[in-house]
Amino acid sequence: MQYMPSIAIDMDETIADPITKARSWYYRDYGTIFTEDQLRGKSLSEAVPPEHKGIIHQYLNAPGFFRDLPVYPDAQRVIAELNKKYKVYIVSAAMEFPNSLMDKVSWLQDNFPFLTWRQYCLCGDKSLVQTDYMIDDLIRNFQFFKGKPLLFTGPHNIHIEGYERILNWEDAAAKLL
Repeated sequence: MQYMPSIAIDMDETIADPITKARSWYYRDYGTIFTEDQLRGKSLSEAVPPEHKGIIHQYLNAPGFFRDLPVYPDAQRVIAELNKKYKVYIVSAAMEFPNSLMDKVSWLQDNFPFLTWRQYCLCGDKSLVQTDYMIDDLIRNFQFFKGKPLLFTGPHNIHIEGYERILNWEDAAAKLL
């Protein structure tokens, strides 16, 4: 059997968009809309007033929150193509939000039906992941990673330097296919 390189792909803020939903819930509850400029260089939790710091965490831990998130544009098509060339694993530090586990499995089955359950890695610490490549939006997940890290660009990490970036899924296709 021919060797296939492996690639770990993060879920949240890489293929699934929890921020759009959290922003809409925050608007529903507090009537505040956050612009892209207000989120540039910070997470949504950092953008809310200090007295609401824990609200976003509560949203993310709500049962069902992760079940119906939007999929990032072109992610399905590009990951289907990557799956032909790489051993693809979807990796999420899901234990941070234990209520998300079944939601994430169902979301993956619905949105990425060409992947099998053996390609899901829902864990607590991504340091155990050792693939040839990792696409993630958080550099903390690259700390112990020995392969090639690829930083998926998001408003919260726009000021981070020193990593090769993936701007979107079209860019991922251009770099990896």
